[in-house]
Amino acid sequence: MDKLTEIRCPIEAELERYGQLFEDSLHSGNPLLQTALNHVMRRRGKLMRPILTLLAAKYVGSIGEGVLHAAVALEMLHTASLVHDDIIDHSDRRRGQASVNALIGNHAAVLVGDFLLSKGIYHAACIGSAQVVRWVAELGQDLSDGELLQLANLDKTEISEADYYDVIGKKTASLFETCAKAGALLAGGSEEDVRRMADFGHRVGLCFQLRDDLLDYDHQHDTGKPSGNDMQEGKLTLPVIRALLSSGDEAMRQIALKVRRGAATDEEIGLLVRFTHEQGGLSESMKVLDRMGKDALAAIVRTEDNAPVADALCQYVRFVVGRDI
Repeated sequence: MDKLTEIRCPIEAELERYGQLFEDSLHSGNPLLQTALNHVMRRRGKLMRPILTLLAAKYVGSIGEGVLHAAVALEMLHTASLVHDDIIDHSDRRRGQASVNALIGNHAAVLVGDFLLSKGIYHAACIGSAQVVRWVAELGQDLSDGELLQLANLDKTEISEADYYDVIGKKTASLFETCAKAGALLAGGSEEDVRRMADFGHRVGLCFQLRDDLLDYDHQHDTGKPSGNDMQEGKLTLPVIRALLSSGDEAMRQIALKVRRGAATDEEIGLLVRFTHEQGGLSESMKVLDRMGKDALAAIVRTEDNAPVADALCQYVRFVVGRDI
């Protein structure tokens, strides 16, 4: 049994119901839209966010229809944000497959993202909790704010970890946090349960993004993007930030600023990637990832009643921290 199968075990039946609800939403009489929706369905990935929503709910109570609608709403919002992000970043690939904009063009892809967002709003309306609907709305604002912060950073001459965490806190961690706290609230969790799950989800989201950023430097695994791809898109992530701040190398800092502006050559990006390896940027970031993972694990309290789900949540953290892709 692989790790993901073990993680899904306590919620297998509910995850099947979630999948059917999600799939039922992706139908249209418009042939062009349906082509794009079929493409979205084929690249659904590992379902990390729906799994978190369902596990958080079962950790504190039971999974009802509201939890399933919340999981679909949040995944629709996430999927819409990916479609729009690929357009903004001019990306023609996502996880080794063609992006929606590469498949049908930028103009049509914007509308596909809007369609997915509207479907998310529909499922949010079916949740039956005004509080969770507010969280979903706030999440949409955070995702947009995170993208705008990232764009604003392109013109900055200062390179800081604070800016990096501001962006990933809104673009990634906020989504995991909302999944976890929505599941807990809808399952009847106490105020403390919801707070604990929100903190857990936020920390897991930070781990997820940091691990993803580290994989961009890894030649050993097929992550669907070449090493240094983040820099090709003008992004400075924690490994290179740590390397720059610890070394104080002005020449490399100037190259990093060129990366931000989209003005760096492939040779300069290669130099900065090697510099990051040589200055220990990856090993330092791995230490941060390990610490964040331990903090997330500390939020899970295992009891006789919740043991299978608590174990699955702990496995979830270990999977995120140690995943190859």
